[in-house]
Amino acid sequence: MSALILIMGDQLSFDIAALKAGSKETDVVLLAELRDEASYVQHHKKKIAFLFSAMRHFAKALSEAGWKVDYVKLDDKNNTHHFTGEAERALSRHQLSRVITTHPSEYRVLQMLKDWQSRADFPVEIQDDNRFYCSPEEFAVWAEGRKQLRMEFFYRELRRKTGILMQDDKPIGGQWNYDSDNRKPPDSSVPIPAATHFEIDDITAEVCKLVEIEFAHHYGDLEPFFFAVTHAQAEQVLNQFIAERLAHFGTYQDAMRTGEPFMFHSHIGFYLNCGLLSPMQAVDAAHEAYNKGLAPLNSVEGFIRQILGWREFVRGLYWLKMPEYKALNFLQAERDLPEFFWTSQTDMNCLHQCFSETQRHAYAHHIQRLMVIGNFSLLAGLSPEAVSHWYLCVYADAYEWVELPNVSGMVLFADGGILASKPYAAGSAYIDRMSDYCSGCKYSPKEKNGDRACPFGYLYWDFLGRHEDKLRTNPRLGMIYRSWDKMSDEKKQQITTQSRAFLEKITPS
Repeated sequence: MSALILIMGDQLSFDIAALKAGSKETDVVLLAELRDEASYVQHHKKKIAFLFSAMRHFAKALSEAGWKVDYVKLDDKNNTHHFTGEAERALSRHQLSRVITTHPSEYRVLQMLKDWQSRADFPVEIQDDNRFYCSPEEFAVWAEGRKQLRMEFFYRELRRKTGILMQDDKPIGGQWNYDSDNRKPPDSSVPIPAATHFEIDDITAEVCKLVEIEFAHHYGDLEPFFFAVTHAQAEQVLNQFIAERLAHFGTYQDAMRTGEPFMFHSHIGFYLNCGLLSPMQAVDAAHEAYNKGLAPLNSVEGFIRQILGWREFVRGLYWLKMPEYKALNFLQAERDLPEFFWTSQTDMNCLHQCFSETQRHAYAHHIQRLMVIGNFSLLAGLSPEAVSHWYLCVYADAYEWVELPNVSGMVLFADGGILASKPYAAGSAYIDRMSDYCSGCKYSPKEKNGDRACPFGYLYWDFLGRHEDKLRTNPRLGMIYRSWDKMSDEKKQQITTQSRAFLEKITPS
């Protein structure tokens, strides 16, 4: 029986399960540009243009490979702009009676597909997503009965399962994790290779024009547009990272430098999360580089851990804990986002740099997201709902399955320790050590009081004081609270007063 194969915008893989379950001879592939999906949060213009262009290029490649493709553009006058309407129209157009698709990446879309399954006139076959090392079911088995879910132990299990960086059931080099070697500050004597950018073709130019008109009110700069939009281009990004930046990635992955948004990072998250690259491609390429002596173990292990460890872990956690996970707010943080999250206009240079780069590129690397923007959000008590919404809007690699656990769990500790063993809170000294941002700032990390004191310094201690009842018993914060206990009441009051004044000034009226 012929089928409609529904491919979503983050499923642009030639070997995606739905295509493998279908037939070129009898089935029709549907891809559709939907306003609902582009605007359920106001996604960055560059993100929308990237996905629409990648979808159009993928549809073209499928047609050339012999598939019958039904592609619905955003400006099609009959476009219903939601999955259900476009699936119904395509089924009618092609006189088909069933749908094959791949397990979606977001809970809300899975609920829609389950609703389809409950309708007798709309049978749907949901294939497992074959682009991950671990299925949600396997993760649930691993998690069952554990008091704590920690990425490090999950990562070790996947290393054993796959044999990656293993020798005789032992980790190559004798250690599972080389994170302690990967915390060097920026070194101006080490040149940073240029990131891999591409000129736009006619398809992308048409999409950019469409996005500029239809999504003019959305956040972010559309130009210059430089993303890869085909599998071959995405593979080129990966290959150039392996050849030019992987060797230094480990050592400097936490470093930040003004005017260098990409540093030694791979910036392949865009392509992994929409299907232009597979995680297996990336891991195998890094593993091969190590075997050939092209990159040191600390860099290769650090890169592989981000994919085989964190990426798989947060996906497993997302499907294990949804939908309740989305509403968690352990620290009862309720403050609205300051306006500078959208405008980048703030005297705090570290935030200004990270927000500006986000606005221009729909990208910031993981330390900028975690230890600058995320750390500020945590210390300022910003609402988890508002912060998660912002991250999902502004980053081109953000989808709820990967964004929500990272933001709610790792950035904001809103899950109370399900994902991370402690809040990732830090004062001004960390940013001063790991970047050159402080040298160009109105505030000084050396000043503890007064108008020139860096807000990160007093907000850090105020955060610990505000949440002492919930955090003091955390074994990883014992030493910090002993320092807090040694402070005089006068100093604590000074911290509280300065923090309240700052937070009131930045809170939207």
